[in-house]
Amino acid sequence: MMTPLSVVILAAGQGTRMKSNLPKVLHTIGGRPLLTHVVQTGHSLGAEMIHVVYGHGGEHVQQALADFDVQWAHQPRQLGTGHAVEQAMPHIPDAHTVLVLYGDVPLITADTLRRLIAVSRGDSLGLLTATLDDPTGYGRIVRDAAGAIRRIVEQKDANAEQLAVHEINTGMMAANAGRLRVWLSRLENANAQGEFYLTDIVAMAVADGVAVNAVGPADNIEIEGVNNKRQLAELERAYQRRMADRFMLEGLTLRDPARFDVRGELRFGRDVVVDVNVIFEGSVTLGDRVYVEANNVLRDVTIGDDVTIHPNCILEQSHIGRQCEIGPFARIRPETELAEDVKIGNFVEIKKSTVAHDSKINHLSYVGDTTMGANVNIGAGTITCNYDGANKHRTIIGDNVFIGSDTQLVAPVTVADGATIGAGSTITRDVAAGSLTLSRAEQRTREGWKRPQKKPK
Repeated sequence: MMTPLSVVILAAGQGTRMKSNLPKVLHTIGGRPLLTHVVQTGHSLGAEMIHVVYGHGGEHVQQALADFDVQWAHQPRQLGTGHAVEQAMPHIPDAHTVLVLYGDVPLITADTLRRLIAVSRGDSLGLLTATLDDPTGYGRIVRDAAGAIRRIVEQKDANAEQLAVHEINTGMMAANAGRLRVWLSRLENANAQGEFYLTDIVAMAVADGVAVNAVGPADNIEIEGVNNKRQLAELERAYQRRMADRFMLEGLTLRDPARFDVRGELRFGRDVVVDVNVIFEGSVTLGDRVYVEANNVLRDVTIGDDVTIHPNCILEQSHIGRQCEIGPFARIRPETELAEDVKIGNFVEIKKSTVAHDSKINHLSYVGDTTMGANVNIGAGTITCNYDGANKHRTIIGDNVFIGSDTQLVAPVTVADGATIGAGSTITRDVAAGSLTLSRAEQRTREGWKRPQKKPK
């Protein structure tokens, strides 16, 4: 039987180098807070409980993770990593394995952590270490002549020989909870920082005859933390490249993986092509043979099979039926549903509307709060006037309706099946089925008219 696992995530730091009022662990990568990435990885390991140690901005941190199953431990004063872990220990049984993670190290993978947990089995202490070309800022791993780990020395406490070591401590470790509790109780803060270092338990384990086993990450990007906005941007690109690689192996065609962003969840069918500078936010589903051209933003949308989205469109909280064509420069706003074979052209905005199959809104139009039938043609410059300054009203357009260019439909209004509205009309009353409706002023021409001239100075 596997030993039960408890995960402790340290997330109490203020993050002053971020120069932000937002707690550091709530800054986002891939559209999700740093801390959320770590919590989700912990859950993927089958942990019985995730313990988050919080401090600075604690109320905001708790609110941001309100939907996650975590146990909160408060560290009102930041007295070091050892002190932080100690805040969670009263809620962890001695028989558990404790895995210590960090809320600002979002790219650590479950595979690496499984290997770390594995080397801590059998009453050992497991450490995640890495070898860096530039180890500046990290604690150094001190080994004996036989290669066994003896202790960890923080950079500020290290001598010249220790500073020359390139194997560093990532801070992530796994240990038996009972032993860890004892070691934490013995920590002292006689060091340059005046803090209770979690790393000091390594020397205690060695003194107690406990084996200290190290594993390394598959890629050093896994152990990179976020301390400033530059590092945040670097990890964002690393995350996006990781997602791009995953999706391409699953069959997604990306014209340029370096210019691709997913900030949420992306699902896709077969033979989907995504051009450059496309952003997917929230939950996005793409059917088979969808082609998303350059510079589009898709947010919480479902796209049917054989849809083409031309450049520079924004689609959000909407459903696009199969074989539709969108854009370029179109905006599909929330609560819009397009049936199959609908054409939405350039500079068209649709909001909170349903459009039935084979209808076309090709140019420079606004359609809001509208129910539109099948095989409707909307001319350029048509708008539904759905807001009277206080309330929204609905426009109903039946099947097989033709609406000429530069028409205003002043809601609430119904245009029945088969009606035709001449260009340049303002419609304020319901239109009967099969009728022709015009509201233009009579055209007049004055022969011999001369354009006014400027008076001489």
